Amino acid sequence: MNLSIRPVLGRVMLLAAALVAAGCQITRPEPPPPPPPAPPPIQAPLAMHKFRFDPAQDEVVGQIQITQVQGEDTLSDIARRFNVGYEEILRANPGVDPWLPGVGREIVVPTQFVLPKGPREGLVVNLAQLRVFYYPKPAKLKKGEVDDGLRTVITHPIGIGKVGWQTPEGSTKVISKQKNPTWTPPLSVRKEHKENGDPLPARVPPGPDNPLGAYKMVLGWPSYLIHGTNKPYGVGMRSSHGCIRFYPEDIAELYDQIPVGTKVTVVNQPFLFGWQKDAMYVQAFPVLEDDDREHPKGAEALLTAGINDELSQKLQEHGAAVDLELLNQIVAQPRGIAMPISRKNVTIDGYLATVRRVENRVPEGATWNYTEEGLFLAEEFEAVRNGQPLPKKTPPKGKKTATKPAGAASGS
Repeated sequence: MNLSIRPVLGRVMLLAAALVAAGCQITRPEPPPPPPPAPPPIQAPLAMHKFRFDPAQDEVVGQIQITQVQGEDTLSDIARRFNVGYEEILRANPGVDPWLPGVGREIVVPTQFVLPKGPREGLVVNLAQLRVFYYPKPAKLKKGEVDDGLRTVITHPIGIGKVGWQTPEGSTKVISKQKNPTWTPPLSVRKEHKENGDPLPARVPPGPDNPLGAYKMVLGWPSYLIHGTNKPYGVGMRSSHGCIRFYPEDIAELYDQIPVGTKVTVVNQPFLFGWQKDAMYVQAFPVLEDDDREHPKGAEALLTAGINDELSQKLQEHGAAVDLELLNQIVAQPRGIAMPISRKNVTIDGYLATVRRVENRVPEGATWNYTEEGLFLAEEFEAVRNGQPLPKKTPPKGKKTATKPAGAASGS
């Protein structure tokens, strides 16, 4: 071969290699990034206060919902709309200003509940949960009907005794009931009000100024009642002198369903474990300030103390194991959100991303009809929370303020 053409051939080969490389880049481009996921659909909200469940299988009822702040909403407004209490919604949304949450912000509505341990009969109050669970007796079967094994539970948020006025634990029963009651405040309560510059009369007749609301149930414990309230914004907090307070609409619905003689069980369970479908759930609440029991600190100790043989057996049957790291996170910041802790690769944020997004309105079938009496001043709320006299000024009809009251917490 003529040696003079070798450099030319070398350049041709290099050029061909470059073209081949360029051709590879053209024929195999980098794949484009995947499109962002479509936003979840906004669905109708669900009323989450009455459930049919299988007591042999289900220990968790309801489902979490997420909605968005609109207009002048406060967290208390959204709580009442969805039949949850103030502390419940505040805990579920750490870092959110309860008075100025911000239009468009997503709010977690904790409407999924692990049922407390105890008898599934009558009224069961869990102080740490700030909730009551009513298990009505099954209706008598008609001729030819077969018991399907399902039972009913009705749950509502409640107000309980503040520090120094604790609601007692234990068992009692409803011994009498009364509509439109007169309130005879105990001497201790009258003394406290007088010291706060808000003296009480010896008797408060029925009407809008009566703290018992329109319904009361007398318990076997002297001086302790279950009743409505003329201050619905105090429901879901430790705001009473030991009595159990309901939203007015909730006790109105339950009053005729609860017969005299109904068993009442009051427990204090800040850590609840229960099974639903294929997973074990935990729902953790802050320990009450005056609960002096020594509660387990870590996940393993909590599991040992909190789960029974049935739950352990279900874990084995499903080949599941508890995510101890997730459980420790939940216990470290107890938000009152029911979380599955036996599924793999679950995170709190990831789980919440999958829950139902709903319109911010009163759900169909809810107990509240959104009347004007539900609107209130932030200052009124703080007065109830701190045990101070109510402001004398009445808010304009149909108006409320979203102004953050002095000293109000801006998060959990």
